[in-house]
Amino acid sequence: MAEPTSSSVAGLAGWKLVGGAAGVTAGAFSLAAAVVMLMTPPRSGREWAVGLISTLVSSIAGGAWLLHWVGMSDLAISGPLGLAVLFGLSFLCGLPGWALVRAIFTWLIRREGKDIGELAEDAASDVRDVLKGQQS
Repeated sequence: MAEPTSSSVAGLAGWKLVGGAAGVTAGAFSLAAAVVMLMTPPRSGREWAVGLISTLVSSIAGGAWLLHWVGMSDLAISGPLGLAVLFGLSFLCGLPGWALVRAIFTWLIRREGKDIGELAEDAASDVRDVLKGQQS
């Protein structure tokens, strides 16, 4: 068993090597994936993998886009408080990834066997139905 002191030093060195911001993003991704998969459990191993990947991409890409869009890109280097905000934003952006991907695949599975033209017609029809519902 490793000594607690040397393990802590190795952990800190690893944290510095990977980069604090990357570690914070990985933590946010992990929590977001856990939350969404606990709320809507995957139905298969394949769906679990897709959920994990979509949550990861949503956390990283969505968090980066949101930080850039609101002009807060310097948070990653501003210290612990900035990293906490980065963590929260990455977590927030990861949550809808799983839900959106699951909804899209459910929609596509219901239309299995249709060609791309029929899928486009179905999508246009669904959009028109939603817009009609909003106008009522």
